[in-house]
Amino acid sequence: MSEDFLIGTYTKKSSKGIYAVTLNRQKEQLRDVRLIVSSQKPAYLQTASHNRLFAIRQEDSHAGVAAYHLNNGVAHLVDKSLTPGPAPAYVGVDEQRHFLFAANYHKATIEVYRFDLQGKLTKTDEVTHQGIPGPRPEQADGAHCHYADLTPDKRLIVCDLGLDLVVVYNINRDGQLLATNRFQTPAGFGPRHLTFSPDGHFCYLLGELSSKLLVLKYDHPTAQLTPLQTTSTIPADWTSHNGAAAIHLSADGRFLYCSNRGENTLAVFAVQPDGTLKHTQSITTAGDFPRDFELSADGEYVVASNQNTDNLTLYRRDTQTGRLTLLQENVTCPEPVCVKRWHY
Repeated sequence: MSEDFLIGTYTKKSSKGIYAVTLNRQKEQLRDVRLIVSSQKPAYLQTASHNRLFAIRQEDSHAGVAAYHLNNGVAHLVDKSLTPGPAPAYVGVDEQRHFLFAANYHKATIEVYRFDLQGKLTKTDEVTHQGIPGPRPEQADGAHCHYADLTPDKRLIVCDLGLDLVVVYNINRDGQLLATNRFQTPAGFGPRHLTFSPDGHFCYLLGELSSKLLVLKYDHPTAQLTPLQTTSTIPADWTSHNGAAAIHLSADGRFLYCSNRGENTLAVFAVQPDGTLKHTQSITTAGDFPRDFELSADGEYVVASNQNTDNLTLYRRDTQTGRLTLLQENVTCPEPVCVKRWHY
């Protein structure tokens, strides 16, 4: 039995685009890293039903998003929407209403697209963030939208790393955004990515610049976020640079995982009955700059990507304790950034 994962990459060195890799469960190995999409800088991607794939795409001085159709292990470009300037940092998908969201770190924008059954893209809105930047050097030039995806109640929630801000938007039927609530993090927190508990009552917010996690209570009627706990993703005695990157919950909501670029670890937390977190493990990624990782469909394995050392790492996951065991390292993949399960 096997399972495939898609790997989004940077293309600054030897990478040519989006790759796939197969997890052989019987041998507990990652095998057959192969190119499936030739594209510049497809650093983030999302898979969706009906064999859809959405990804960041760059063509020289223009960049934006692209839609692909996956068929028999091959990806075919369906449509793209590119504009002058730098590429987005994140893409999110609303499958029910057929919306695609792009968060652009450098432009400080959130873009909304509608896609039809074939994957054709039509832009419906664009919002630009402005405000008072945080105190860290990475925040000095202002707003930096780093994440835009759905809340459990189908609003859009955006992480702005530059402004230390999380904004929740309502989305109308025409794909236009209206801000409904704002949450200001502690100064220098640098909100990068987040995830919600399966019941939708708790939001787990990851701070890139602070290497901290915020546990927030989410109120559905008002979209208000209320802090419950702050905890670190790295040891108290860690003094070298670190940037927290990706965050994921197990499907049962019992364990939370995040990656540390610098300490080069995956940190494991057990979710307590009140929604707060307890650190239980930190394990090496056997590489440098682990930007992302993904759990297998059954939650028994984890695939992590090390951007600077061009390698993937495979772990076995204990579904009862949440702890990880390193199985395989040095799986060559050029400039790996994003890891997603391949739904087809």
